[in-house]
Amino acid sequence: QVQLVESGGGLVQAGGSLRLSCAASGRTFSTYTMGWFRQAPGKERAFVAAFSWIGGSTYYTDSVKGRFTISRDNAVNTVYLEMNRLKPEDTAVYYCAARGPYLDDYDYYRAQGYGYWGQGTQVTVSS
Repeated sequence: QVQLVESGGGLVQAGGSLRLSCAASGRTFSTYTMGWFRQAPGKERAFVAAFSWIGGSTYYTDSVKGRFTISRDNAVNTVYLEMNRLKPEDTAVYYCAARGPYLDDYDYYRAQGYGYWGQGTQVTVSS
């Protein structure tokens, strides 16, 4: 069982930066692929980024490549999402998710591939 708690959301102007954190419980954090998803009002939950437990591979949706960076620290069971050059269209509730343990990366971009979710943190980017 994994419990996830996000933090770091807030209100920022376009072009600004935020860093989201997701603290995970449990002793096998290093065997989970960790992902970030977001859900804007009236839209479905969408993949943002993932950090695989397999070889440290990282994945990003096209719209955030070059602006967002996902990282993890297995020593403190935490995954981060550094968000730079934020745009109003990045406004959403951001969710941390865990996939595992020991699963391959086949479904890393699908919300259905993750079994554990945090409560979400709001990110609002003003123009």
